[in-house]
Amino acid sequence: MAATADSTVVGVTVLQAAGLKQPYLEPFWRGRGLGDRFVSLAKRQRPQGLALCTFQINGPAHRFHERHGSVARERTDGSGNDEREPDIRYVWQPGE
Repeated sequence: MAATADSTVVGVTVLQAAGLKQPYLEPFWRGRGLGDRFVSLAKRQRPQGLALCTFQINGPAHRFHERHGSVARERTDGSGNDEREPDIRYVWQPGE
């Protein structure tokens, strides 16, 4: 999924079978509802549930995903991601 403004990509996320990967919004576009729209669309396309990871140091991402009903289920040391940055696995299940 991608969001564009004047032919420029300002946000992107990848929806895979189990969840969201690589969500990103240009800083100027944060807080304008694009992330909300990405999550809403993902929930409609994966009504059985979603999973995603955010870096442990990314407090705004934690608040965003928790506001959208995701629950932190696992913390890692980062050995499983390309950046080797400790992360948190979030899960959204309908009805939780």
